[in-house]
Amino acid sequence: MVTTSISTASAATNAEPTIKVVDLFSGAGGFSAGFRAYQPAGSGSSPFESVAAVEFDEAAAATYAANFGSAHVANIDISKWDTLPYEGEKIDVIMGGPPCQGFSALNRDNPAKKPPKANDPRNLLWREYMRVVTRIKPKIFVLENVDRFLKSQEFEDLKASTDPGGDLDDYTLRWKILNAADYGVPQARRRAIVIATRNDLGTALEHPLPTHARNAGGAQATLDEESDEIRLLQPWVVVGDAVFSHTRKTTSRINLPERTDKPLGVVLPGPYKTTELHIGRSPTPLSLARYRAIGPGGNRHDLRNKSALVLGEQTYLSTESWDKHNSGSGDVMGRMHADRPSVTIRTEFYKPEKGRYLHPVADRPITHYEAALIQGFPADFKWFGSKVQIARQIGNAVPVGLGRVLAQAIHERLRG
Repeated sequence: MVTTSISTASAATNAEPTIKVVDLFSGAGGFSAGFRAYQPAGSGSSPFESVAAVEFDEAAAATYAANFGSAHVANIDISKWDTLPYEGEKIDVIMGGPPCQGFSALNRDNPAKKPPKANDPRNLLWREYMRVVTRIKPKIFVLENVDRFLKSQEFEDLKASTDPGGDLDDYTLRWKILNAADYGVPQARRRAIVIATRNDLGTALEHPLPTHARNAGGAQATLDEESDEIRLLQPWVVVGDAVFSHTRKTTSRINLPERTDKPLGVVLPGPYKTTELHIGRSPTPLSLARYRAIGPGGNRHDLRNKSALVLGEQTYLSTESWDKHNSGSGDVMGRMHADRPSVTIRTEFYKPEKGRYLHPVADRPITHYEAALIQGFPADFKWFGSKVQIARQIGNAVPVGLGRVLAQAIHERLRG
């Protein structure tokens, strides 16, 4: 077990009491970064304080510890985490996203048309999340997962636990699938967000209303049911303006600087600021030829019936498999659309064969830096781990902008 020491530093400097938060399955801290990014008007600081975090992956735990010094970071299996120091009305909010591979439609053993695998052990990790909730009894808890979670038996069990006599019968649930792009994030990322409010607080917290919409342009509006006012929506934030206008089209290196530290006692590569993650790859001549052949907004279909000179030989750029598949995802070997939010950033965003991860105009995949910006991480965020480990942290994170809008809703509910 490796942990950091508990800090007495507060996230807020104003007179308002801090809202104490525990982050489970914290990863690099996208959720916590969103809560820290929220600053009520005129406050100059966040009302939220990260008190504790639990993360099994040592590189992700180190990243979290490097960025959230007020938190007691436990780099252990959550089933071994002792909740006793945090019980007894000490924690206001618990948040987290249990690993979702067992629910994901990308799971090769779990095709999109089949229900989630009931016996996948990863699905049961949400029960450890609930174990912590039942012992700490926060005022509010937020559970984030892939949209398919809402169709799982586990979610049915969660709802049943709030019935009279259940383990969570003192909570009221609200659940909805939110698209991060509807809240100003330059990424179309759909996630199931379950919000639970302890019944002694009164009315249950509802999900925040969207602030943005596709092609809004001030023409679309939404009704704020609490204030009974009409709110105009802003257009979706496009990735070209939000990200690629701030990054170089070229990359100067393929490796991270040689640097190590041990924030949790384990020596790891890092820390690296987000701005240091603008690293490229060494594509094969065939891959480079494919990138060059794919036009703006194009994908693998652009490679059909095309050949190029590769290492002195005329080479067909597509593959037999790609040529046979006219259905399915059109994102493979796809270029991002500069005038739209990006596709969902996953853990292997640096591989164009995994999705629409080519730069909008440059003949290369997006970099770790660009992926981190799409997820909303600040330029001075500190990262630990190898290139693959950091990519996994970026892809698994809750977008910072989505975390911020949830933080605002929670703050307004608790202090309203």
